[in-house]
Amino acid sequence: MFEHLLIPLDGSSLAECVLPHGLAMARVLGARLTLLQVVEQPKAGSGTRAVDMLEWHYSEAQAGAYLEAVAERLRLAGQEAGQVLLQGDPAERVIEHAQAENTGLIVLSSHGRSGLSGWNVSSVVQKILARAYTSILLIPAYHSTTPEIAGLRYEHILVPLDGSQRAECVLPIVAALAAQHGSRVTLAHVVRRPELPRRAPPSREDQDLANELTERNRLEAARYLDELLARLPYPAEVRLFVEDHVSVTLQQLAQDEKIDLVVLSAHGYTGGTRWPYGSLASSFIMYGTTPLLIVQDLPRQAIEPTAAELAAREYGHH
Repeated sequence: MFEHLLIPLDGSSLAECVLPHGLAMARVLGARLTLLQVVEQPKAGSGTRAVDMLEWHYSEAQAGAYLEAVAERLRLAGQEAGQVLLQGDPAERVIEHAQAENTGLIVLSSHGRSGLSGWNVSSVVQKILARAYTSILLIPAYHSTTPEIAGLRYEHILVPLDGSQRAECVLPIVAALAAQHGSRVTLAHVVRRPELPRRAPPSREDQDLANELTERNRLEAARYLDELLARLPYPAEVRLFVEDHVSVTLQQLAQDEKIDLVVLSAHGYTGGTRWPYGSLASSFIMYGTTPLLIVQDLPRQAIEPTAAELAAREYGHH
């Protein structure tokens, strides 16, 4: 499914939390792996140009040596990795390189050199997520993981499904991961209760109608999951919920079950092409605490550019 994996690094230990995950994915998929670091150009300041250029060349040399050291660690674990060193704005260079190389999956740490913060992802990572338009493996930098680069196993994988073919696009990679890691796989579906008028208490007739619709959806979801289990090439368990909030229910399940990896499609049955992620994927990005694999179900050219992107193209960066 993914022939080329890209791992952006910035020299920090926080960013390196992705290495076991990148190695695990490359092994499962037989994919090519590339390490990428972007050296930011020095900003104009009070120092002389000669001093700035000296620091600039030193930073480049440091980054190159760092990438080679990380590549050597991967080689010792049995995985070759290419190395790319770029200059400029980190988010822009990562996005441009990923698109130019037709990267199938970007493996991102939620935070890097700037350190942990109250935000679930750093500003650089947020920019990459918003504009890369490809599949993403997002690893919380605060998430405990094995210290051994080759010691990671996904013991328990959670797969949210909503009954759509879009959501099912993740199943082939789940099958590959489960076969390699002997993973326990949980398929989860949340039947959302219908909203009722808020300005006045719902009538008995309204409540009966809502309950009837909810039960009908629950039975249909149960039937769908049973049919899906029958055609899966691996064993899986099913969790079916009836709740008011889909994302809250699924994220709570991930925490309660100590899920190692959540795998979901970028869009479900309600998702359009206006944004790169649907509401569930966006919620996991902003509030999730578990390693998250988002499989982009849309080709890059199908996702509509934002108004800000269109304005930047027309007027530049002025």
